[in-house]
Amino acid sequence: MNEEQKLERKYEIMTTAQNQDTRLYKGAEIAIKTLEALGVDTVFAYPGGAAIEFHQALKDSPIRVILPRNEQGGAFAADGYARVTGKTGVCMATSGPGATNLLTGIADAYMDSIPMVIITGQVAASFIGKNAFQETDIIGMTRPIVKHSYLVLDEKDIVSTIVNAFYLANSGRPGPVLIDIPKNVQQAKLPFEFCDKPNLTAYELPPSPEKKDIEAIRAAIAKSRRPCLYAGGGIIAADAAKELTQFAELYNIPVVTTLMGVGSIPEDHPLSLKWLGMHGTYYANYAANECDLLLAFGARFDDRVTGPVESFAKDAFIVHVDIDQSEINKNVRADLGIVADIRSVLIELNKEPVRNDYSEWMSIIDGWKKAYPLTYRKEEGLLKPQSVIETICRMTKGEAVIVPGVGQHQMWAAQFYTFKHPRQLLTSGGLGSMGFGLPAAMGAKVAAPDKMVINIDGDGSFQMNIQELGTVYAEDIPIKMVILNNQHLGMVAQWEDRFYGSRRGNTDLTLEGQKPYPDFVTIAKGYNIPGREVFREEELEDAVREMLETPGPFLLDCHTFYHDHVLPMIPPGKSYKDILVK
Repeated sequence: MNEEQKLERKYEIMTTAQNQDTRLYKGAEIAIKTLEALGVDTVFAYPGGAAIEFHQALKDSPIRVILPRNEQGGAFAADGYARVTGKTGVCMATSGPGATNLLTGIADAYMDSIPMVIITGQVAASFIGKNAFQETDIIGMTRPIVKHSYLVLDEKDIVSTIVNAFYLANSGRPGPVLIDIPKNVQQAKLPFEFCDKPNLTAYELPPSPEKKDIEAIRAAIAKSRRPCLYAGGGIIAADAAKELTQFAELYNIPVVTTLMGVGSIPEDHPLSLKWLGMHGTYYANYAANECDLLLAFGARFDDRVTGPVESFAKDAFIVHVDIDQSEINKNVRADLGIVADIRSVLIELNKEPVRNDYSEWMSIIDGWKKAYPLTYRKEEGLLKPQSVIETICRMTKGEAVIVPGVGQHQMWAAQFYTFKHPRQLLTSGGLGSMGFGLPAAMGAKVAAPDKMVINIDGDGSFQMNIQELGTVYAEDIPIKMVILNNQHLGMVAQWEDRFYGSRRGNTDLTLEGQKPYPDFVTIAKGYNIPGREVFREEELEDAVREMLETPGPFLLDCHTFYHDHVLPMIPPGKSYKDILVK
């Protein structure tokens, strides 16, 4: 469809949504028209026998269809779309292997509370439970990794189910919602009657924060001499970064974030201590653990943050505010637990701030920052991964959206790029999914075409969804791809070095006597994507400039080799006092 036809179609859908339409449509057409009426502009969808009706309906729709080269890529792309915008990402797949290929992407969204709606085709209802061709119980398989799921057995329920799914996915604590629609339901015919009001029972959002809770937080702050604000991904999900930064400034309280909370406060802000946890900064970990008041806002006390819970912030009064009742006292016991929308809480707290003199505490923190800054060992001529990140940060003025895969490169990207905005670091936090970076960057760029989107990946992680280079080219998605190529599964190799006497258990990807492989630049050229290799530090700046200035997608293969460990590092099972800095 051309642009004029798309506008006409949008007008038709809006009109249909307001007036009863007596024409008969297939169930699949009803599903697509419902997506249109809900404002969906992009779906990441792979066809198949049980999903062909959806794709036939999409041919007449203004919705942009991005065809991934694997369903997992489509799920991660929908995830990246949602992370960069806060809107609900949408992906589709057929039954059986199409649906099962989505599982990792769904689990990733669930762990990080990302709003997604997943629509799968299913065999005809009469075949369910009979081991029919390409039948799988995707409802049963996904039950532990979705916020909710639906099996639509009556075509009359298609509209209400999709409306409910979108409301569930992006309200309260966001998350993925799955809709499984059998083929006979897709083919049944009925009129299109749209209502955008969700119809849900036993689902309630937290009430507005109570005045007594706000006063209790203020009272705790008034008593404190060493406060620390611990901000998680809930700040980003609630679009509360502005309010959180204002709170920190009004109350003069230092801020540590989780990896998912990066961007809650600009990292160049005087009150920012960057992020804490296993590979977080020394000073963030010490501030969170040595404080006398820990304000946990929109965070879930992940094990990579706390280490042994009995030693985490053990002398602090802990205030935990979260929108999900189940998170309160789940991992760490809170002295004051409040179930509420964190943005609403911050708005109330900012009306009457309490400001103490924390000069002694700030001096202690400043001492930690000076003694143990984020740094690395530079070696003459060698290309260091940290330097690659610093150069990209400088040359993009810290304004790019960074989408890493998972591994050492992910940690270095989070450490050495200075993030200023929410939704600027899009990373697989809870699940730690290798293969996330490339397709998630695709989805982010489709959603935010005016932003510079850079996938920073490792050679191991990049290869897990390398086929999406085909999508990048075919859909003209101008992302930049940077591979920190050390020829190892670097993070696991680091653990082998630290805890297993450097005994390599299938983590060395080099071939003895051969140059590094594969040749990523040649592979990219096979997809009509330009690229360049970098081996030495003196080549780096010119190569990054070429990448940034080249129109369209570009792949930069940086041969960093295996020199460095990600530091700081808190060994597994250890506390912040056992942090390794060399």
